[in-house]
Amino acid sequence: MKEIELSELKRRYDALRKKHGLPEFSKINEEFEIEKVQERETEFLLREIRRAMSEKIAAFLRFFELFLNPQAAPVFILGMLKSLTVKDKELIEHIYNQLVNFELTSITLDIIYDEKKEVDFIKNTFKKWQCIKEELQEFSRIIERAKLEEKERKRKSYFG
Repeated sequence: MKEIELSELKRRYDALRKKHGLPEFSKINEEFEIEKVQERETEFLLREIRRAMSEKIAAFLRFFELFLNPQAAPVFILGMLKSLTVKDKELIEHIYNQLVNFELTSITLDIIYDEKKEVDFIKNTFKKWQCIKEELQEFSRIIERAKLEEKERKRKSYFG
């Protein structure tokens, strides 16, 4: 497959941005690394951008699934689960459900190409991601606290 230059990608995106009111290239690229779509030449740039966004969402989704369904979770997550409060678990479920909604919408868009729906997904996901990022930062603080509590629990059980 032929790669397109980043400058060409930016030029093509800018035309779509002006036509549809999309976020600035630098902002959406910072969040979702859409520059990687330059690795493929495509007539469906909006679809490829949506797919790049979905890749990041899917990665977070898989990670959150480890907390909600820990049967196959690594040991470090099992330890942290012991320290999570009901409120922490509610936040995890809330974030997870939002990510699921993004994923389901994206999968539906893969069935039949619709430029307007691709645009709507990109705009809505970018906007909602700004709020989810705040929740993800809160989740990071929860994980850090749980990690410290697990470490302390292990220290106490080892020494006494």
